[in-house]
Amino acid sequence: MAPTSTPQTIDAVKALLLDMDGTLVNSDAVVERCWRRWAAEHGLDGDSVIKVVHGRQGQATMAVLLPDRPHEENIADNARMLAWETSDLTGVVPVPGAPAFLASLAQLPHALVTSADKGLARARMGACGLPMPRVRVTAECVSASKPDPEGFLKGAAELGFAPADCVVFEDSEVGIAAGLAAGMRVVGVGPRAAAYTPTAHVRDLEHLRVEALPDGSMTLHLTP
Repeated sequence: MAPTSTPQTIDAVKALLLDMDGTLVNSDAVVERCWRRWAAEHGLDGDSVIKVVHGRQGQATMAVLLPDRPHEENIADNARMLAWETSDLTGVVPVPGAPAFLASLAQLPHALVTSADKGLARARMGACGLPMPRVRVTAECVSASKPDPEGFLKGAAELGFAPADCVVFEDSEVGIAAGLAAGMRVVGVGPRAAAYTPTAHVRDLEHLRVEALPDGSMTLHLTP
């Protein structure tokens, strides 16, 4: 189903799987700083690099940009990138509505599924004053980066629900592709997401309400 500008509901939801960067946390400023620094080191155009970095693990992005480079070099560079990003929190802020959204999920099944590693996830969520979900699938937990659906499937399994019962919240092309490949409905969050045909789309998390039902399921109410 293509995104629409009219109000929508998504019914029969049992668990939510949440991306972090661009979905709960706006980290675009630091992502651009760090990746432009890396691009300059390798003689790449910064604008072209920024177009492909969102949603993937760092080494997966490097493999796209430098396809002939040995995997070991990408892994080493990704470790440097994670150190840069974890220490640079200037401009990292919550996506509008994220604090209230996460507060509304406190007693409901949900998980964080992010391409960040544990340290970066803690740093960015902490910088935004956002609570870390109890269930977390970070870069260390998977063998393949988004758009592979492994992370979302692991999140659903850890929460104890079938993929069809889960809804993914994502902002990036590869993240939305991963959620759909996992057999899940996907809510696209923010301006980037609208172009990638999620199940539904919201401008930010202020345009969303989660209704918990007596049978333990949820209904999502989305407004344009």
